[in-house]
Amino acid sequence: MSQIATFHTHLGALRLFKKLQRLGDAEAAMMPVPRRLSASCGTCVRFSLPFEAAWADEDLDAVYIRTETGYQAVFVQEE
Repeated sequence: MSQIATFHTHLGALRLFKKLQRLGDAEAAMMPVPRRLSASCGTCVRFSLPFEAAWADEDLDAVYIRTETGYQAVFVQEE
């Protein structure tokens, strides 16, 4: 299952990307945020491992699952 995490900063995206690599997610990739989603820094991370709330830090904006009709939020950082 493909998921996309959006971030407030590029550093946040890089940190999660590196964590996913260490966890063995071969599908993890940094990429531009899809137009249907918005994010402050414009960079997102696509990954396949199940999202864990423990990964959330102050830079994480939201996590979405790609569906047939678009994207569904599975985690949104409360402000």
